[in-house]
Amino acid sequence: MYKILTLNNISVVGLEKLPRETYEVASEIQHPDAVLLRSYNMHNWEIPDTVKAVGRAGAGTNNIPIAEMSKRGIPVFNAPGANANAVKELVLGCMLIASRNICQAWDYARNLEGTDEEISKKVEAGKKQYVGFELPNRTLGVIGLGAIGVQIANSAKALGMRVVGFDPQITVSSAWQLSADVEKMNSVDELLSQADFVTMHVPLIDATRNLINADRIQRMKKGVTILNFSRSGIVDIDAVYEALNQQQIHYYISDFPNNLLKNHERVVTLPHLGASTKEAEDNCAIMVAEQVRDYLEHGIIRNSVNFPEMDIPRNSDYRLLVVSENVPHMIQHIATTLSDAGVNIADMLNRSSKDIACNLIDVDKPIPQDLIEKMKSFEGILTVRVLQ
Repeated sequence: MYKILTLNNISVVGLEKLPRETYEVASEIQHPDAVLLRSYNMHNWEIPDTVKAVGRAGAGTNNIPIAEMSKRGIPVFNAPGANANAVKELVLGCMLIASRNICQAWDYARNLEGTDEEISKKVEAGKKQYVGFELPNRTLGVIGLGAIGVQIANSAKALGMRVVGFDPQITVSSAWQLSADVEKMNSVDELLSQADFVTMHVPLIDATRNLINADRIQRMKKGVTILNFSRSGIVDIDAVYEALNQQQIHYYISDFPNNLLKNHERVVTLPHLGASTKEAEDNCAIMVAEQVRDYLEHGIIRNSVNFPEMDIPRNSDYRLLVVSENVPHMIQHIATTLSDAGVNIADMLNRSSKDIACNLIDVDKPIPQDLIEKMKSFEGILTVRVLQ
């Protein structure tokens, strides 16, 4: 029986992917085999020694101590792309909000007083304050062409916009899905110099912190609209505030409110609604539950932020998963140990990612517990599990 601890409410649709006859799932549970969460901050959380996997029902993993998990041989799974449509729809909606001054116009209309006839006259007199512009032939710059960025780029093309994109690490899968009409930029600065709208879809890491800063803002087109649905730290909010007051930025729309910007007349801030749809929550939960289950039962690794991708068909009832530091001669050491114990390898897959190496090994017979304990004692071995 596998024990799964939930640190946040996880969609029931996702949890149903964990069969009750083999999984116990609860928000309070001792000695969990895996942890599922959404926004819970794990950085100060004491990690039980029994934890073998962590699943984040969403894309970002800033709330999880990735380096510590890697040291313990624990893969961290996420759900990239599961909330892509939800974020795409919100970004497109906010582009329309900015181009047509929807929020300001709505605020004006709902505060009108008088008879219906008087209100009608005030509407006709006041609407000229909220004249906007249309999206076709405007240029959208998309920084980060993963699952979300690709959908936004393609949809913006369908609306008649010119779309320019930048992502130095675009995957083959994303490249296949991206419209051929999206123009490739060679740098962030080249993209920013051409865009009327800029949207970022990148993780918050050292390289992306304050990606949009004072220097870059001044090199953008005057009257640019910036949309931030990634993470607050991607944008230097002090620089945005100054640029709004200088009319350099037309609008700033963000999913991350703060005291400096939330009341500015040309700022729209939302309470982190990017992935807040029933469909996105279900998709994320299903995806991460299936990934955690595949890892616990078969050692298969998909969409881990700290472990390599691993998947081979089972060629035996007896499978061994060995996670180690990525150091020379480890494969030879493992194979020799099994051979010396009279255990024959039917199939084997080795993959590495930065400091982590993983071995999935199908063998011809049950593996004695004393052999498992011996392998666990080897220098550089992080975890050894039998999957049978």
